[in-house]
Amino acid sequence: MSTPELRAFYDSKLSLEEGQDFWVFGYGSLMWNPGFPHVEVQPAVLDGFHRHFCIYSFFYRGTPECPGLVLGLDQGGSCVGMAYKVPAAERVVVMDYLFEREMISGVYHPGWYDISLKSGEKVIAATFVADTKHNQYAGRLNNQELISHILQGVGSSGQCFEYLDNTVSHLKALNIDDPGLEELLDNVVEAQKHLP
Repeated sequence: MSTPELRAFYDSKLSLEEGQDFWVFGYGSLMWNPGFPHVEVQPAVLDGFHRHFCIYSFFYRGTPECPGLVLGLDQGGSCVGMAYKVPAAERVVVMDYLFEREMISGVYHPGWYDISLKSGEKVIAATFVADTKHNQYAGRLNNQELISHILQGVGSSGQCFEYLDNTVSHLKALNIDDPGLEELLDNVVEAQKHLP
């Protein structure tokens, strides 16, 4: 998708008044590696979605022949992440960057979602939730299938296992509890011991 097409696409999905600062909600690697300019960051909660290894990765952490998994926001529950306030003057730069980073295969639905900041303020934030109808949606995998894909996945950004381990480490460093991901990591580490 060319830059003008990309901008037309995000304008249709994430339209915003000119001159308005806005928030971006990160739940995975954006939390510790946002990669875009911002003037404020706060922990925040998004209700209605939870962080989950629910996206087949054919590029960053796997290949089409041997897919890994990456995080997505899946339906149900809630998610603690980080919210970044972006100045209006950086809108084009930030949106170009986010769409190029997150929409490589169109597996996410970009949109505005209500979040609660740690300060108590409620704002809307741009974020990307999993498209449950996309062929890369893996939300129905059982625990053993999750473990297998995490152990097998290797892509342009490295091993899927490293991504999981890195995610859990960074969540702990940010004082964000995610018992589900911690348990998944423990299970993957245990399964790894029994590999031939």
